[in-house]
Amino acid sequence: MDKKLFGLMIALMALSLLGIIFVQWYWISNSYNNKEDQFITTVRQVLVETSNEIELDEVEKYFDMYSKFIEEKGGSEGISINELIYNINGDQANDAYIFSDGIQEEDYKLSSNFLDSEIDSIIFKRIISKQKITKIIKGIDGNDKTEIVTENFRRLKDYEKARFEKTFNNISVNTPIHRRVSVETIDNLISQKAKARGINSKFQFAVFSNNIPTKIRSKEFNLMPETTFKVPLFENNDINKGYQLYVNFYEQERDVLGSILGMTILSLIFTTVIFITFFSALSQIFKQRQLAEIKNDFINNMTHEFKTPIATINLALDALKNPKVKASEEFSAKYTKMIRDENKRMHEQVENVLRISKLDKNELDLPKERIELHGLIEDAISHIELIVENRGGYINTHLGALKTDVLVNESHMTNVLVNLLDNAVKYSEDSPKIDIFTENVRNGVVLKIRDQGLGMTKGEQRKIFEKFYRVPTGDIHNVKGHGLGLSYAKRILNDHDATISVESELGKGSTFSIKLHLIS
Repeated sequence: MDKKLFGLMIALMALSLLGIIFVQWYWISNSYNNKEDQFITTVRQVLVETSNEIELDEVEKYFDMYSKFIEEKGGSEGISINELIYNINGDQANDAYIFSDGIQEEDYKLSSNFLDSEIDSIIFKRIISKQKITKIIKGIDGNDKTEIVTENFRRLKDYEKARFEKTFNNISVNTPIHRRVSVETIDNLISQKAKARGINSKFQFAVFSNNIPTKIRSKEFNLMPETTFKVPLFENNDINKGYQLYVNFYEQERDVLGSILGMTILSLIFTTVIFITFFSALSQIFKQRQLAEIKNDFINNMTHEFKTPIATINLALDALKNPKVKASEEFSAKYTKMIRDENKRMHEQVENVLRISKLDKNELDLPKERIELHGLIEDAISHIELIVENRGGYINTHLGALKTDVLVNESHMTNVLVNLLDNAVKYSEDSPKIDIFTENVRNGVVLKIRDQGLGMTKGEQRKIFEKFYRVPTGDIHNVKGHGLGLSYAKRILNDHDATISVESELGKGSTFSIKLHLIS
């Protein structure tokens, strides 16, 4: 895939994901704000209803007391009547109706004790509606007449109650608040009305008079102007006096979040799934792309590795055709050995590739047997000893382990050790200097192979056991190999329930450690 197209696809996918996250965040934020506004509106309705009910209960209480006093009291202090009289002709020419509508107000002077007021007495009015209908029928001769009078009296309680409430409000405004309402009453009313509207938040309240707190308050109430709700209580517009009921809902945020929590969690879960899926897909794409590049390098390296021995074999074959070479047994043996060695090297390279392929398919059969580890180490050293000596280096052994019997596959474990020793030789710029250590640790044996070669960075150490990965040292072909040796070694050791690790410092060499289980 073209790099520009690949980059564009990644950018569009990332932009789409960011868009989804932004939309989800906007939706959650908007839902929270809407629920918060709804909560505030509901709380205000609760407080207005609470204030109205407290005021109404007070008026009802004293109006009932007033009504009983009026009924029990004998005579009134005075009576005033407002009357309206009007005439209407009937359907019959001889009929006439006279209507008399009036309101009779009887004054009663009552003691103010029942109002808890300091005033000696208060004048209240009992209001009665009086309706009189007179029907006049003229005689046949025009002189005689007949009158039919109908009278109706009824008490106007609603009108009377309104007049009482107005008078009562002006009188009760000076009554101390603690004699008008209790803490328990306010607490119960707010609780009932809040729960009825789905609000379960804890709250504290206080009644203030001209910004001064009164005795009617919760124990832990603190006035917070930005979050405290306020509603007027016992407000009297005629004389501009009254109280204020302040309420704090301490679990407002919890209630608001709780109302959108379910959808928010689902939204976050789905967004997280999309997020994880996107980055997993992105990671796989990059890995596949990297793997493709590594495989291309592998093919190039393999071609280079095969090109040299093939060219050497061709040159050796051409040399063998030379009559002078044919005549010399020494030269013939030399070129024949060269052909055999190059052919063996190519065969080993093919075998390494086939081993990795079988490991990937889990087709590699690894029968295990009891092997003495030190003997296995000596056998592996023999495979590269001549190469090390030819470069003027050394391999020193420090075999300190007393127990060394392990259950392994001899052939594959030998290959693992040879690969590690071969890497130590490859990545040594000067003469290879290799030390091999063994020691017993608990119920296992640890084998360490230390070199004084190029070493590795921390980043390289994390990748060296990946298939096809090779530590770069400049030119891609300056260190022969295909990046399969350490990957093969790790897979073999995993099958043996063994571990391999590396410690390295750039420019100071590397130490590979293998831990194997002992058998009794």
